[in-house]
Amino acid sequence: MRIVSGSLRGRNIITPDGRKTRPTSDQTRESIFNILTHADWAPPLEGAIVADIFAGSGALGFEAISRGAEFCLFVETEPKARGAIRDNIDQMNLFGCTRIHRHNAVKLKIAPGNLRGPFTHIFMDPPYNKGLWRPVLSRLKEYDLIADNGVIILEDSVEAEIDIKGYEVLADKSWGAARVLFLKES
Repeated sequence: MRIVSGSLRGRNIITPDGRKTRPTSDQTRESIFNILTHADWAPPLEGAIVADIFAGSGALGFEAISRGAEFCLFVETEPKARGAIRDNIDQMNLFGCTRIHRHNAVKLKIAPGNLRGPFTHIFMDPPYNKGLWRPVLSRLKEYDLIADNGVIILEDSVEAEIDIKGYEVLADKSWGAARVLFLKES
């Protein structure tokens, strides 16, 4: 896996060993960021404050930083995945503009203004077909972690039943096995 575009374009992304994570494909990441770059409803990536929840290797957060994001909070509990994120931060020299939050995303607790939120872009790529995004969406609202113009990018499988309440679906796209919804608070 590599960074698709931006200042870190072509840099390798270290992924965790094993099968506990499923990184977003290069093609899907490129498509997601093309939409974020060109949609009139998407806040600019330049200077963005990003959260990569269920981060895995951190590919979505690193792609955002490569494209101009100011900061990324990676939320991940799996030790091998956190190790891969740390290795990526080290290899890309991204100290100071990143932070790893070792917390269960489903029980996410981040006070407003803490860990650099609220966030303009929130990427969520949980394990497919488990609905783990539902409690996270509730907690994002509860803890006021979504910036006024913020967008949530939710990835699940194309077979997943996704019924979103309290959010407006801005776009609903599928690439291969991945279904990606772009949401904003309603």
